[in-house]
Amino acid sequence: MNVPPRLPVTARVLVVDDHPVARQGVRCALEEAGIREIAEAGDPVAGYRLFHRIRPDVAIVDLAYRGIGLSGLSLIRRMRALDARARILVLSMHHDPVVAARALKEGAIGFAFKDLPVQNFLEAFTDVYQAIPHLPHTLAIAIASQENSEKTASYGKFSARELEISALILDGNDYKKISRELSLGYRSVTSAVSSMKNKLGSRGMSDFLKDIVSIMDHSQGND
Repeated sequence: MNVPPRLPVTARVLVVDDHPVARQGVRCALEEAGIREIAEAGDPVAGYRLFHRIRPDVAIVDLAYRGIGLSGLSLIRRMRALDARARILVLSMHHDPVVAARALKEGAIGFAFKDLPVQNFLEAFTDVYQAIPHLPHTLAIAIASQENSEKTASYGKFSARELEISALILDGNDYKKISRELSLGYRSVTSAVSSMKNKLGSRGMSDFLKDIVSIMDHSQGND
């Protein structure tokens, strides 16, 4: 087995999965790569308690658990609430981009499939240890496409006035010039921009501009 040169062999690792065979597989892969400090939990509640106690360098968690209790997503959220710098790698059978995107939103740094080769798993583990986001290429494309489709749908909810304002913004006009151009009050323009950012889920003006450009490129590509 080729071990990634950056592999952190001194890392403390927590594996949370309700399938003993899955936990054993992860343990074997890590131990063969030279990692020795590995703790295991068979459910999210036990996993959170261990996380609180040992503060691992990397937590490897599944998303689906049998029975009633914490979900994998809730576990990730609680880990991040306890430690904002928590490095969490999701190891899952789910190939659904919606599920993966939700896990990343809750605080996971990486997402990998359970059926991937050991070498690829170790690369994902190493990236997450170094706080480098990790996603399988196909999943990253699917998530980006899904998010763009959602934003495109939101863009379709813009009013005629909001469409005018967004077009003028992309042309490089500032709010004062847009106010004069459309005979609107300055506050009306800023309010419209805030409304559009909320509809798209843009975190700031830079994101808003990128979203609008991406949506227009996507729309033109579908014409």
